[in-house]
Amino acid sequence: MTNTETALKEAVAIEGAVGAALVDYTSGMALGTIGGGKDFDLNVAAAGNTDVVRAKVRTMEHLGLKDEIEDILITLGGQYHLIRLLKNRSGAGLFLYLALQKDRANLAMARHQLKRIEDSLEV
Repeated sequence: MTNTETALKEAVAIEGAVGAALVDYTSGMALGTIGGGKDFDLNVAAAGNTDVVRAKVRTMEHLGLKDEIEDILITLGGQYHLIRLLKNRSGAGLFLYLALQKDRANLAMARHQLKRIEDSLEV
């Protein structure tokens, strides 16, 4: 099992990664961050993406969809932003957030690696 710090280090080691965070979407607080910078505040990203997750969960409820969100992809001109909702018991209400440089990232591989990190993460 992997702790939060190790999981975030593994996430930011994914090819093209700019930064990563583990976020509690009930509060919008980042439980841990790595990477980012003065022009990319991961705490602001964590809070903002909490609204994205809440909106999607609420929409699924209104539609009566009985499925689970695996991940949410936001594609920007130069970046991918991946939001991976944690499904294990210890990760309920949490998501992994990963920002990637589009020109250096392999999106399919990044999704695969985030799933592997999720599977080993113990919060």
